[in-house]
Amino acid sequence: MTKTMVQLPYHYGVKVRVFPSTEQKRLIKRNSDASRFIYNQMNGMNNDLFWLRQVKIPIAIVLDRIADLTERLKKPSTAISNMHGWLNHPDFDSLMKANAIKNYKTAWKLFRQVHQAGTPKFHKRGYTQTYQTSCLYGAKVTEPTMSNGSARLNDSHHLQLPKLGCLRFKGLPSKILDRTNDVRIGTTTVSMDAVGHYFVSMQLGSEHPFVSEQSVIKSKVGIDLNLENFLTDSNGQVIDNPHYYRTIRGKLAKAQRKLSRRARRAKKSQRRLSESKNYQKQRLLLAKLQLKVANQRKNFLHHVSTALIKNHDLVVAEELRGKNMLRNHALAMSISDVGWRTLLSMLAYKADLYGRKFLTIDPRNTTQTCSDCGHVMAGKNKLTLADRKWTCPNCGIFHVRDHNAAKNILAKGLATL
Repeated sequence: MTKTMVQLPYHYGVKVRVFPSTEQKRLIKRNSDASRFIYNQMNGMNNDLFWLRQVKIPIAIVLDRIADLTERLKKPSTAISNMHGWLNHPDFDSLMKANAIKNYKTAWKLFRQVHQAGTPKFHKRGYTQTYQTSCLYGAKVTEPTMSNGSARLNDSHHLQLPKLGCLRFKGLPSKILDRTNDVRIGTTTVSMDAVGHYFVSMQLGSEHPFVSEQSVIKSKVGIDLNLENFLTDSNGQVIDNPHYYRTIRGKLAKAQRKLSRRARRAKKSQRRLSESKNYQKQRLLLAKLQLKVANQRKNFLHHVSTALIKNHDLVVAEELRGKNMLRNHALAMSISDVGWRTLLSMLAYKADLYGRKFLTIDPRNTTQTCSDCGHVMAGKNKLTLADRKWTCPNCGIFHVRDHNAAKNILAKGLATL
């Protein structure tokens, strides 16, 4: 029996740029809007059911409505399609409907597990588009590959998707193209960003690893993430913060002011923003600036995380709560600009990919503790953000603040292991 995607031992994700035709763009928009509509319908029915159940008085109309909603939520796809006949149009991918409902249920599951992101919210219309579909294999397919499913590669530059047909793409790594018979496709996400670029993200699974096994080099490192520079490791190496947002901040602010003026002018003339060409032209320019910053930061974080994982068997970092740190208005912009949380996520999945070990530890007192004698600076001697260098009053060892913290982080990680 063929294994499912979950049962496969190795997984990999790829995102490629696609170039749809005008008709394909129309279908992507329709499926994206339908996916959002189904998600919001699920949210609406569950919200109604929750509040109706708060009514403790046995009112007949309330009880009937609860019974009706409960019955609909047993088979939500059929119920929503029956209520809204336009969802049965042949333009819509049936797997898009199933994935929209699945995503809603996943959002509830994450809320129950984490309790931080909050309950599922209504998705509002924006300038981006996205929907998910799945790759299905027929009963006659004995060995699922990237070439024989409902979502498949026709060749090295063309991709076949349900309802959309053939799409030209670029950007798939050669290590994937060379082994299409050994890899299968799972969930596929079609998206468009605010600039108007279209992408397809594919979840891939295989019985064999996607990257070659890295040799053991017996190297361990602790990293201290800080605002003075991007990070300092326990070996004393420092990576400077590129400050991508700060370099373009003035240009971005000017573009945003211009966009606001054009929005006011359009509203004064009683024109919808979607019909205002000058507003849309400026919005696109602003989106390109923001995309440039995001891509620069992502590229930088990928290079740093890959280098750390490939060159060390063990990487230890401090567990940062970015949401709590952003409450400090004086540091919020600098913290948002560095992308610490993204770096930690990259380190986590790349460690699994390359067979390395990545740990996060509690950062408590890692800055205030002497890495040589263990003395903790407290009271009047407690270090402030301005103290970049200090001497331990107990053993007299001179410390560079960030290097000392990185050494303490590594020691905590080794103690945890």
